[in-house]
Amino acid sequence: MDTITHGIAGALIGKAFFDGEDLLSLRTVTAGRVVTLAATIGGIFPDADVIGDMLSSNPMLILTWHRSLTHSLLALPCFALLLAALTRWTAKRLGANSPPPAMLVLIYAVGIASHILLDLITSYGTMIWWPLTRTRVSWDLIFIIDFTMTAILLLPQFLPQLFRSREAFPRRAVRMWLSFSVCAALAGWLLTLENFPPGIPAMLVAILAMAALLFLPAIGGWGFGVRLKSWNRAGVLAVGVYLGLAVLAHQAALERVRQFAARQQMTVDHLGALPLPPSLANWDGLLRTPRGVYEQRLNLWEHFIAKPDDPIQYVFYPDSPGGEMLTAARQLPEVQTYLWFARFPVFRSRKDGANTVVEFADLRFFQRRGRSSFTYQVTLDAHGNVIQQGWLK
Repeated sequence: MDTITHGIAGALIGKAFFDGEDLLSLRTVTAGRVVTLAATIGGIFPDADVIGDMLSSNPMLILTWHRSLTHSLLALPCFALLLAALTRWTAKRLGANSPPPAMLVLIYAVGIASHILLDLITSYGTMIWWPLTRTRVSWDLIFIIDFTMTAILLLPQFLPQLFRSREAFPRRAVRMWLSFSVCAALAGWLLTLENFPPGIPAMLVAILAMAALLFLPAIGGWGFGVRLKSWNRAGVLAVGVYLGLAVLAHQAALERVRQFAARQQMTVDHLGALPLPPSLANWDGLLRTPRGVYEQRLNLWEHFIAKPDDPIQYVFYPDSPGGEMLTAARQLPEVQTYLWFARFPVFRSRKDGANTVVEFADLRFFQRRGRSSFTYQVTLDAHGNVIQQGWLK
């Protein structure tokens, strides 16, 4: 999950369960605002490991280090204690109120845990038991950037401000609805650039749903009596419902992939159904076989109306025939690290004059301009010596 969404989730949890207050006004630093700030920092903190990758010259650190130490459940208590102590010290120096030490440790622990959970539901993989094992756990439920999830986490935190004053409600509601509608249009534009267009009907549904959420609670005036905590707890409940739907959609997509393998009578090393934008209906069915990787783009709405004998659309990415150069490239330490990380690797080999170029692509990450986002390239001369290797930009 992206770092911004992690922070939004942390803030939501702080307000929902720890009496956190909004951070919109920072004129006075109250204990409630320290709670929200701590929960937000806890939600963001695990992604601090990217600093190590930025400062290091090791090109494989993004695979071996990211989502390891700071994302480990075993290390979580240590980080919660450290961050709580730092917060107490800072608050004391600033003369600000802060929650009791034990409560602050719990807030940071829950914030960090929320980050780990939201990373687990993506397909990248998280080393939650590091350093006991480097196994990456991934539940394949939500795409790494999910605008719907971000909206569900964010909207409940704006509603208390909206329903704070009856007099200012009409102006605030219209302004907020227009702002979120523009954000939805921007998200749709970004998805379209990546060849995942949400479509006009879906955009209209999203905009109308936001209008209903903003304006309907004003009918009868009941929305003005809802407390900040209640709005945010409703947001946590909505996230739980959304994840439940993601589980059901994932199981349906996975069953579709298994049916495809059975109909084609494939010898499958492993298979998976990975989430794709823009909605829970879109999935990427992948099957690794001894000859290469089969990819089947799935839309569950189309699946439910399909007939059993309808042809199944798929793309096959064959491995290049094995040879000395491919074998030599696979023995390189960096390539071994890549293959440890990859779940659906494809091996490609081509001649470039007297040299041989070998590419390793993980189809777990969707194609951009015909290549996976994580493609490692090795160039060897006629004698099998490495001329150049590294990530393909």
